[in-house]
Amino acid sequence: MNSSGEFGRLYAAAKELEADGFRRSAALATVLRTRGSTYRHAGASMLVRGDGSVVCPLAGGCPQHDLVLRARNVMRDDRAQRATYNRETGLDVLVEAGCGGELDVLLEPVSCRGDLAFLEVLARLHEQRTCGTLATIFARAGEVLPRPQRLVWSDAVEWHDIEDAKLMGRIRSVAPDSGGRKRTMIRHVESAGGMVEVLLERIEPVHRLLVFGANAGSEALARIAEPLGWQVLLFDSTDAVPAGTRCVRTAPNALREHVTFDRFTSAVVMTHNLERDLAWLRALEHASLAYLGVIGSRERAARIRSALPRLGERLHCPAGLEIGAETPEEIALSVTGEILALSRLRGACGLAPALRAAVA
Repeated sequence: MNSSGEFGRLYAAAKELEADGFRRSAALATVLRTRGSTYRHAGASMLVRGDGSVVCPLAGGCPQHDLVLRARNVMRDDRAQRATYNRETGLDVLVEAGCGGELDVLLEPVSCRGDLAFLEVLARLHEQRTCGTLATIFARAGEVLPRPQRLVWSDAVEWHDIEDAKLMGRIRSVAPDSGGRKRTMIRHVESAGGMVEVLLERIEPVHRLLVFGANAGSEALARIAEPLGWQVLLFDSTDAVPAGTRCVRTAPNALREHVTFDRFTSAVVMTHNLERDLAWLRALEHASLAYLGVIGSRERAARIRSALPRLGERLHCPAGLEIGAETPEEIALSVTGEILALSRLRGACGLAPALRAAVA
């Protein structure tokens, strides 16, 4: 399934189909596996409407047009199919004209509420900020199923449209480790009707960004983070909040009354006042966070580290990638870039030592 931040757009488009009574045809295209350089990775999904418009494109100029054509065939036939893009399938022109990589895509019809049932469960997981796993059975004995079968589970939720209880147990036993880097994989699992192919995906909550200090910089950070699909919450403890700013006004020692912390939450302190920065950092010192950063000069960073030595390398101070940022928008870009690099475990120029070690 799409990244947690992108899921909302896909789900909203699917709910529009339901609200319209599925009078308009649609199909869901999901990348099953990739090889080499590709526009999207395994698990990414795209909704194709009957008029050819799409939500969350799967390709740039590569096989996007062909995928839409195939999706219309799936809508017409009301049964799923698999599309493979590589040199062996005679689609090398599409491959060479694009990124040069290869990919397999599952296309399935969306024509009734049952086709969206698994999305409802995923939406509930996102709302509860709960991790889970999505298993999609898309083929048996080498043949694509007319309709995929799915299993979704977490510590508190289980939903499925699979009748074979033993198969569900086998699928759960080969799911990706929640602590591992690999979030998506295909497994071949034995079933009563023959070997099935299963796409396994780890589902994670939407990234949440807590910003402390209401000012031009924090507003710029929110403007960049929200289109990424992140949930942005702005906090300030003063009365000098700009008019029209969406802000939770609270004291640092009352922060936990307004928000819970988890490893999918980042926090950026940017009050531009040393004492207020330190107050918020003390409130965040023991919080479980994916990222903790402070905006400021290197001189201020040294004073903060001296006052709060227990934060150590966990604290990104000054926050952001070293891109020579000066304006509020540039600083916001550098901060979101650093958070993305850390959360995706990919290297980036100018990362703090602890981050460079993490992505090595």
